[in-house]
Amino acid sequence: MFRVIVSVIFCVTLWSSVAQGQNREPVWVQIEAQPSLTQAQERIRSYASSLTNVSGFALGGGWYGIVLGPYAADDARDLLRRYRRDGLIPGDSFIAYTSSFQQQFWPAAPTTPPVQAPSPATLQASAEAGEPASEAQQTPPAPAQEPPETIAQARASEARLTADERAALQTALAWAGHYTAAIDGAFGRGTRNAMAAWQAANGHTANGVLTTAQRTELTAQYNAVFNGLGLERLVDSGAGIALKAPRKVIEFSEYSPPFAKYESASDINARLLLISQDGTEDTLRGLYDIMQTLEIVPPTGPRSITETQFTLVGESATFISHTEVSLEAGQIKGFTLIWPAGDEERRSRLLAEMSGSFERLDGVLDPTEGVDDQSIDLVAGLEIRRPKLSRSGFFLDAAGHIVTTTEIVDACASLTIEQDLAVSVLANDSQTGIALLKTAVPLSPAKSAELTQRNPLLQSEVAVAGFSYEGVLGAPTLTFGRLDDVKGLQGEPFVKRLALAALPGDAGGPVFDETGAVLGMLLPPQPGPRQLPKEVRFAIGSESIRQLAQNAGLVTGQTEPTGRIAPEDLTTQAQDMTVLVSCWD
Repeated sequence: MFRVIVSVIFCVTLWSSVAQGQNREPVWVQIEAQPSLTQAQERIRSYASSLTNVSGFALGGGWYGIVLGPYAADDARDLLRRYRRDGLIPGDSFIAYTSSFQQQFWPAAPTTPPVQAPSPATLQASAEAGEPASEAQQTPPAPAQEPPETIAQARASEARLTADERAALQTALAWAGHYTAAIDGAFGRGTRNAMAAWQAANGHTANGVLTTAQRTELTAQYNAVFNGLGLERLVDSGAGIALKAPRKVIEFSEYSPPFAKYESASDINARLLLISQDGTEDTLRGLYDIMQTLEIVPPTGPRSITETQFTLVGESATFISHTEVSLEAGQIKGFTLIWPAGDEERRSRLLAEMSGSFERLDGVLDPTEGVDDQSIDLVAGLEIRRPKLSRSGFFLDAAGHIVTTTEIVDACASLTIEQDLAVSVLANDSQTGIALLKTAVPLSPAKSAELTQRNPLLQSEVAVAGFSYEGVLGAPTLTFGRLDDVKGLQGEPFVKRLALAALPGDAGGPVFDETGAVLGMLLPPQPGPRQLPKEVRFAIGSESIRQLAQNAGLVTGQTEPTGRIAPEDLTTQAQDMTVLVSCWD
């Protein structure tokens, strides 16, 4: 029994000690959290215009908290009640502790939370009891401060600024929302008004001349976007590249030529690739094409290429990749930054620093160094971007309009042919299952379809051209069969029933008769509970294709039979007119 009582007393004492320790820790009132630094900075400026003791800290996971404090625990709870009652802060604000915060981003210069000061009541009680103030209760003398600069001194120090430094101040003022004119390094009326507005917003005398300390404060605010990133010069001697990089966010992973890979090293899901190889203009073009097949370069986003350089931007819902590559003296070098979406200010500012500091050093990556991965789904160890769905199509006319199946048009957000040429929908007929596609600029295909004008003979030989394996083979294949009926199972007059062993990727491909004319387009397998024999397939007839094309204002080619076509000639014709149609999320 005695041991039980002792244990209870010990636990109560320990709990009391912990509670008292936590009560002594300075606390904060957290009023908001935002999913990006840009949003947090916008909101914190709004709060700072009406409240005091506003601070901002990274919370981890890409979130940023806006807080008031620090305060003693009782004072914080009192302030929380009053501010919520008066509608000055959101109703879901709460008490938070310093241990839950990471890097401070507001104010620009991080401050160390002070030791909790005793309340006025505690000091008064000690004085009345005649007790000497404890070391914690004594207020330390304020440190000596340098006298502030006069306007004349500020103007004198300002006159020593370089043109670039003056322009940098204008850029910071523009970022702060006070300057909208040109960044020219000239401190005219607009710049002076912006300086005065910034001074007023930050508790300084609004005279339009920034002191040295104020210029430092403004610059620190502007650069606070980089807090926690560890923006430092990175030198990769293997790749022969140096540039500023977020060293606290990424870490070296491996060489996999032509890439030096740096993977995420923090809760920010960022990656960096340094690109380094010997090459020519053809090599540069090949790299440009290959990189657009990678998962790290989504198909949406601006991109351009010249004889000596290219830029690739890929935008998805979760990340944005930016690639800059150039060719100089037979060496191709550049970088790719992959950064989470929704953090645009920090990403764009970081890109500017990286691009502006990029330096070409001696040497390139040894093409034999690193991981030798032979997977067809990888390029230099990076996963290839795969479409959601691929089907077949064929050129309808000399302008390069394309016939395909509505199955692929209805399934995706964007479409390409041959995996890299974007196309849009010109017409889409769900009743017949035919879709017409067009490119942004007219094409000149080597061969386009010649639609038959005659009724094909029953039991005659037919062939379908298509990408049976959805592009894996890189070229269309021919599948031979026969025409079993000139109507569907329900008597549909414009549907042809075929006997051939086609695969899903063949849907949308042209169906040829024995003369090489196109008698229709292969339809995908019919959905539903009824399972037909494997070799029963259907094609929509050339009459329906011609009618949809005419409704869209197109002129189609027509032909009369001229005799049986040789298999090798049909193969060449099919390869010239059949295209891979891909659907992307």
